[in-house]
Amino acid sequence: MSIIVTGSIAWDYLMRFPGYFRDHILPEHVHRLSVSFLVDDKERHRGGCAPNIAYSLALLGNRPKLMGTAGIDFDDYAAWLNSVGIDTSLTYVYDQEFTATFTVITDLDNNQIASFHTGAMARSRELSFHNLDKDSIDWVIIAPNDPQAMVRYAGECRELGIKFIYDPSQQLARIDRDEFMRSAEGAAVLTVNDYELEMAKKLSGLDIDGLLDHVGAVVVTRGAEGASVYTRAETHHVPVAKEEAIVEPTGVGDAFRSGLLTGLAYGFDWPTTLQLANVAAVYVLERVGTQNHSYSLDQYIARFRACYGDNPALEILRNRAVQNTPEYPPT
Repeated sequence: MSIIVTGSIAWDYLMRFPGYFRDHILPEHVHRLSVSFLVDDKERHRGGCAPNIAYSLALLGNRPKLMGTAGIDFDDYAAWLNSVGIDTSLTYVYDQEFTATFTVITDLDNNQIASFHTGAMARSRELSFHNLDKDSIDWVIIAPNDPQAMVRYAGECRELGIKFIYDPSQQLARIDRDEFMRSAEGAAVLTVNDYELEMAKKLSGLDIDGLLDHVGAVVVTRGAEGASVYTRAETHHVPVAKEEAIVEPTGVGDAFRSGLLTGLAYGFDWPTTLQLANVAAVYVLERVGTQNHSYSLDQYIARFRACYGDNPALEILRNRAVQNTPEYPPT
């Protein structure tokens, strides 16, 4: 099974504000907004949408290939990614750039204010699927990245007949309608959270039925309400997997996408696929950092059963993971 994960590669700086943003943002004065938040904690973690997705894919027994761009501060990161079962051979390092930087402040309601410095990510538009063996690729996810790169990858996947997920996420705030439609066109799945769905509808001028004229399915994560999928033939909603604690939401959506990709790659039905994704996501919610969670496949399967009951797909997942293990065994 060959899954290529594209998207940002970044160092994350995570900070916690011991209050509520709503107490400091005055709606009647947003036209001249100027706020500053004194934070209690600051931590640096490995991040970026693509490695976040790839990491949980590896935990689920897949051996994903990371396709992206990084800078001179990537050596230790790359060594760690390879050690946990991620193939970085498609990742290009630019020695005149720094790896991208993501900075986020989270308040007591788990609302977030974030910024992102592109760094080497801006060079990702230089990579191409035309340099790869298209017949060896089963799935691609186009996660948040340089907008021009996302448009290019989507176009090349359509041209080469490669199945792909389009995951615009935070890039919806900076792309225009043309970029969105060119990237979404022909995607097997468009995946967004509930807020991003409204942004996508406003940006495109389309409702869900209209979006389904351009993509095969729309998958929507809804926080504590679980996740939904809409296709022309069916609609499903799956309740959230129960968390043991709510610590930090950053990266939860990326882990969800790893379960989504796993279910799609193995040909599972939509309810099972969303359940797999919800269980993968909840592990991140319980830790600070987007790649600090860990579990064995047996632990994951036990937790799935505790949340949703038994499912024949779990044994298929276990067997596929055993088949994948020899190539890149995780430590």
